[in-house]
Amino acid sequence: MTALSLRGAKDGTPGRPEKRREKPPCDRGVLVTFILLLAVGLVVLFAASYYNAQDKTGDPFSEVLSQLAGVALGAAGMAVILRLDYRAFRKTAVSVGLLGLSFALLILVAIPGVGKMLNGSRRWLRLGPVSFQPSELAKYAVILFMARLLSQPGRDVTRLFSGLLPVFLMPGLMFVLILLQPNLSTAGSIVIVSGCMAMLAGARWRHLGLAGAAGLAVGAFYAWSEPYRRARLMSFRDPFAMLSGEGYQLAQSLMAFGSGGLFGMGLGRGRQKFAFLPYPESDFIFAVVGEDLGLAGCVAVLALFMLFIFFGLRVALRCPDRFGSLLAGGITCMIGVQTVMNVAVVTGMIPTTGQPLPFFSAGGTSIAVLMGAVAVLLNISRNRVG
Repeated sequence: MTALSLRGAKDGTPGRPEKRREKPPCDRGVLVTFILLLAVGLVVLFAASYYNAQDKTGDPFSEVLSQLAGVALGAAGMAVILRLDYRAFRKTAVSVGLLGLSFALLILVAIPGVGKMLNGSRRWLRLGPVSFQPSELAKYAVILFMARLLSQPGRDVTRLFSGLLPVFLMPGLMFVLILLQPNLSTAGSIVIVSGCMAMLAGARWRHLGLAGAAGLAVGAFYAWSEPYRRARLMSFRDPFAMLSGEGYQLAQSLMAFGSGGLFGMGLGRGRQKFAFLPYPESDFIFAVVGEDLGLAGCVAVLALFMLFIFFGLRVALRCPDRFGSLLAGGITCMIGVQTVMNVAVVTGMIPTTGQPLPFFSAGGTSIAVLMGAVAVLLNISRNRVG
């Protein structure tokens, strides 16, 4: 009797092959916190946008419906990504191809007449009725490329000139292209996350410190090179002294937090979104959380983000292969860096920049790309040890 028939005889079906072992389920921590952040984000988005949406389109639900269209697109993408083996993303055709597409789209954005200009920045491309920011795709394209590069056999990032600096070539080029829009916050987040991934890959702290100092010097020069940037840089120290100029956004944001107090004015009842607070549905949506839900609501939202980041990093640590570990770590770090930067801006801890809050800020294509990135993270979580 063969071994195959013996295995079948044990369950009463002689000769029947053993069932293929199914993959473990996705990490529950990542999945639950993702669903909660997405649901809470949609509720807060409606509370933040219904007034301006009613004024612009006559439909208070228009911003939320646009976001839901992005969620539907993201859900379809997640269904496809979760059926794949995440190791397929390591292939040159995928990682380099996605990076090349991002470069091409960012170059198109920089061309006058092709890139859509809004509020002094050229960050969008329009395809019919849909406009999107190629920088949203570029962020995760760089993460995928970095994960592939840092996981190559023989890649020694402990060496500064032959190992670490070449790794930053592509993130540096992406930084320059996005800076031309101009979009310092997104460009900076790409470099920061690239540094985090290099750290996870074993780069030396002193080398990363040198790279960080160089990056800060470039950012400081850029911020100081134009009068309006210089005014914005200085305004966050005392926004109320520049209430009629560059300090207006931050001053209104701080008023929103002050009005919210401990438990807030009630969901949708805050007043700052009534044409006082600029961009309440996007860059300053966390100020709406502060006014409507108070300190307690802010702490609850930040706790959800912290849990998501914790579970995401746990996925990275449990992944059995270096590529998956770095990819999961990069995706988690990007979401964490964006969250920290957005909250720091709206609370006056750093100068005002245009950084959306993940899962909360309006943007159909950006939420679809974000959901795709989370799907990759969930996919990696199925292949774990421990």
